[in-house]
Amino acid sequence: MYTLHAKVIDRRTNREMEADTEFNIKIHDINDNEPKFAKEIFFASVPEMSEVGTSVATVTADDADDQTYGNSARLVYSILQGQPYFSVDSENGTIKTALPGMDREVKENYQVVIQAKDMAGQMGGLSGTTTVSITLSDVNDSPPRFANHSFRVTAVESTEVGGAIGRIKADDPDIGRNAEMDYSIVGGHDMFNIITDQTTQEGVLVVRKGLDYEEKRDYEFRVEVRNTYLDARFVHGLQFKDFATVRVTVEDVDEPPVFTRNPYVIEVHEDTAAGSFVGVVSARDPDAENKPVKYSIDRHTDLERLFNIDSVNGSITTLKALDREMSRWHNISVVATEINNPRQTTRVPVFIKVLDVNDNAPEFAMSYDTFVCENVKAGQLIQTISAVDTDEPLVGHKFVFSIAPANPNFTIVDREDNTANILTRRGGFRRREMSMYFLPVVISDNDYPVQSSTSTLIVRVCACDSRGNMQTCNPEVLPFSDGLTTGALVAILLCVVILLMIVVLFAALRRQRKKEPLIISKEDVRDNVVSYNDEGGGEEDTQAFDIGTLRHPEAMDANKMRRDIIPEMLFPYRRSSPTTKDHSGDVRDFINGRLQDNDGDPTAPPYDSLATYAYEGSGSLAESLSSLESGATEGDQDYDYLTGWGPPFKKLAEMYVAKSPDRET
Repeated sequence: MYTLHAKVIDRRTNREMEADTEFNIKIHDINDNEPKFAKEIFFASVPEMSEVGTSVATVTADDADDQTYGNSARLVYSILQGQPYFSVDSENGTIKTALPGMDREVKENYQVVIQAKDMAGQMGGLSGTTTVSITLSDVNDSPPRFANHSFRVTAVESTEVGGAIGRIKADDPDIGRNAEMDYSIVGGHDMFNIITDQTTQEGVLVVRKGLDYEEKRDYEFRVEVRNTYLDARFVHGLQFKDFATVRVTVEDVDEPPVFTRNPYVIEVHEDTAAGSFVGVVSARDPDAENKPVKYSIDRHTDLERLFNIDSVNGSITTLKALDREMSRWHNISVVATEINNPRQTTRVPVFIKVLDVNDNAPEFAMSYDTFVCENVKAGQLIQTISAVDTDEPLVGHKFVFSIAPANPNFTIVDREDNTANILTRRGGFRRREMSMYFLPVVISDNDYPVQSSTSTLIVRVCACDSRGNMQTCNPEVLPFSDGLTTGALVAILLCVVILLMIVVLFAALRRQRKKEPLIISKEDVRDNVVSYNDEGGGEEDTQAFDIGTLRHPEAMDANKMRRDIIPEMLFPYRRSSPTTKDHSGDVRDFINGRLQDNDGDPTAPPYDSLATYAYEGSGSLAESLSSLESGATEGDQDYDYLTGWGPPFKKLAEMYVAKSPDRET
């Protein structure tokens, strides 16, 4: 509807000719808009097995035409696809189930096409469609069922308790909690149990007790499966459970030996000699073949090697004597091994208790510091003693104390409680006469065999006050009764010291010897000057130098090498012979040449060594006075005349006369 307001105005005068007039224009509707749904596709669900007429969903369309005028906006709903499963209310668009017993396990999803048509569904009306996807939701209408009502499972006898040996599964077409199942053994079972795997809904067979192939090899039992959640609508007439038979076959495996006991506790007396029987352990092969086993001791548990075991019969014997006071228990491990299969071993602890034997004598419980006063009276207590014994008799310790009855100074009183009192038998003790008394006390036990020992109690004589408190126990210095005074003792001590000094002086004189000559050699050492500035092997170490070089500088050996080190060069270094010159500078040139040769010679003597060259120079009228260049050998010389030169040349004569060929012969 449109509303218009109009008025008449004079053009010339622009004056209104009459009042405003209102015009209402109403537009009549025609069917020019088709119905439209809010979505092209709708989703809905309905439980399976629902009754006919169960509402699924309501879908409506909108028409833009005037609903109050004619039938342009009057809609009628119809189903184009989805029959005969579903129907739709023509007036409000409600979709309902039209077929009973729709099973999700048969068909789960349905596509339903709904049409909305205006003009009350008459010919010429406009229409619109939408699709509704309907899913059947699950209900527990299907019981679990075993596909195979007989299962066969194999288990090895070594399976541990609680270990799984197999799985069985029942089928349930339902989903979710409607398919949850619970497995159980009918009537229970001693050897096996079944648990439910909540993830896979399988029944897991586990071992409840240890299996033994030799004892029983086959087992059979019934397993029941049922749903954990039941729908009351479908309980009647159906059993939501099923049964199956399970047969378990036990397979044999090579098992390790089994001891008859675990652990072993053996008792042995400590006085048992080496090689004595202690006890026996026994193990057997649990397999049907009953293979032989051998025994051994784990030496890591018997480091002292106190025991041995017979590898055949398992008898344990001692290798050493046992001492309970050293160790009361010995814990060893015995290993049983199959002879045919050494990998099959079993260990068992063996606890060996060492029983006590009365083999130790009692003794003082402590070290006593006992004294007696000089003014003591007879019968006065001076010490209470006690004893200890490392043995442990079954009835407890009972010690007996005694001393020699003829002891004139002291007596002992046994208190019957493993202690005793030492009393004085007389008075009038004097340090001058005796400053210390040794009192032997005999202590005996009451076990069998009786053991006793004698312990000595040292009693010092001390000076005490009137109350008996000790003041001093030092013995008084008394003169010697045989007339030997202190001065005589000092004189004797001095004589002993003098004698010791004489002996020491005599020994020192004998050790003094003349020093050996620096060089004692059969070779000619005249004009041989040797100087050392190195930390060599001693004063007589001349092996680092070639004396021949000093004797014959112009005719050196062709193969000169150092003798104190291993040469590092393959071919010897040859020095050039000195060149004789006619002018006075030949000595300087000779020395410079020798210096260069030694600087470049790897076989030269060590640093800080003095090299002596017997070269007089070409300008000397007297020629060389050295014997180093003499062509004569030592064998051509006769040095017997040196013996007649007197004492000053005695050493020289000993060095050369002894080298005469006839003397050497």
